[in-house]
Amino acid sequence: MATTQLKPVATLLLGLNFCMYAIILGIGGWAMNRAIEHGFIIGPGLELPAHFSPIYFPMGNAATGFFVMFALIAGVVGAASAIAGLNHIRNWTADSLPAAASAASIAWTLTLLAFGFACKEIDLSNRNVRLRTMEAFIIILSATQLLYIAAIHAAAPARR
Repeated sequence: MATTQLKPVATLLLGLNFCMYAIILGIGGWAMNRAIEHGFIIGPGLELPAHFSPIYFPMGNAATGFFVMFALIAGVVGAASAIAGLNHIRNWTADSLPAAASAASIAWTLTLLAFGFACKEIDLSNRNVRLRTMEAFIIILSATQLLYIAAIHAAAPARR
């Protein structure tokens, strides 16, 4: 009974998470492109500044580089876990659950890592609207990805 009731919930959460991971990839790609195009340019014979960071982002604060990189990694793994989750939703058997659950768990832990850097970035302030949007999506994904994992485990069909 619980398996039939939680399948639509898991499907909704899977679709929502995939869309949010795609948005994170879009905003993170923009931030990475901007950092590459507007980063430090050091000419021949010049030395690097004393406090040079290879993770320099022209917008945001000191935590922005770490946040963007880990958010991009979490976005890629999260989108890939949605594909495994789609296979599980389609089959909805005990045999397809381990792949979906493990991929979703890895995506969730990477999302929590990006969440930690988002919290640090919020604490340091001085960031633009796109970065704030990305922070909000990471924070929301930290909860919805956990709910998705709980939904597929709670509705796990019994093995025969």
